[in-house]
Amino acid sequence: MTQMKDARKGRITEEIKRVSEKEGITVEKVLKGVASGRIVIPNNLKRDIEPVGIGEGLRIKINANIGTSMDFPEPKTEVEKAEVAVAAGADTIMDLSTGGDIDHIRREMLKIPVPLGTVPIYQAAVEVTNQKGGAVVDMTENDLFN
Repeated sequence: MTQMKDARKGRITEEIKRVSEKEGITVEKVLKGVASGRIVIPNNLKRDIEPVGIGEGLRIKINANIGTSMDFPEPKTEVEKAEVAVAAGADTIMDLSTGGDIDHIRREMLKIPVPLGTVPIYQAAVEVTNQKGGAVVDMTENDLFN
């Protein structure tokens, strides 16, 4: 069950309660916002992270963009950047990696206890161009789905 489905059925989840407490607003306001899609609470059942509410009527969130590149594919450096960002107040991390072992960097990033976003098309593009050669701009739909 998703947060939105629960909220639409009037179920107050633990995540909704915790967001309400952190934001200093009523549970009902968070419930209504989640049910309407105007508030989201990123949640992955396989990760134990503190819930973060994002959306209308909530405090502004800080997102830190990190990521390896073909020129600097060092996962350790990106993990350090993410840890510093969280220590400085970042609420979420976005991994924009396009170089090196992207699966490895993501596994390392998942150890940081905040919501993590990724751009799967970046990894698909890197894998296709590594296999086929050439540039990302030369990719076709067939490259991605075959």
